[in-house]
Amino acid sequence: MAKRAAAELQNGFYVNLGIGIPTLVANYIPSSVNVILQSENGMLAMGPFPYPGEEDPDLINAGKQTVSELPLTSYFSSADSFAMIRGGHIDLAILGAMEVSANGDLANWMIPGKSVKGMGGAMDLVAGVKRVVVVMDHTSKSGSSKLLAKCTLPLTGEGVVDLVITNLGVFEPQGSHLAVKEIANGVSENEIRVKTDCATVFD
Repeated sequence: MAKRAAAELQNGFYVNLGIGIPTLVANYIPSSVNVILQSENGMLAMGPFPYPGEEDPDLINAGKQTVSELPLTSYFSSADSFAMIRGGHIDLAILGAMEVSANGDLANWMIPGKSVKGMGGAMDLVAGVKRVVVVMDHTSKSGSSKLLAKCTLPLTGEGVVDLVITNLGVFEPQGSHLAVKEIANGVSENEIRVKTDCATVFD
């Protein structure tokens, strides 16, 4: 999923990677593609994840994972970082999700009744970036679909998701349905229909 998401990157993009699977996208950036990774906690041009023993506890991303710096890395306040996001200067956000609806609604910050640390920068990201790609498992641990006709969890944003990449395929929210753009190897159209709780149209 992370490798497929990396195919959405383009030369010159400023990119924000969410917590979880999206952080793995950094490992699959093609050598021919030059992008700048941005983090809400005030770091621009993050380097790759450090090797064991080379971590610097003062260099972390917004998910509190240790990262490395590059010669062009810059540091600034969280306020400046969010000004970049809210000002529309980030080209692409790749985020995780709990639910996505057929019209692109996103729920990715809380489950009612469970402890939550906070919404982080998700609401600012989906409102301010130019394109939002979600990377997530197609179903929950209990087997229920995470692609729905209508989200049941509190929303992060309405109609904000441009593309969804799951372990079953690639989907584009179209309002009344999801357009199936790609099907993963070994997956059938019937499996996608059975595991998706909204209408699907296969391209």
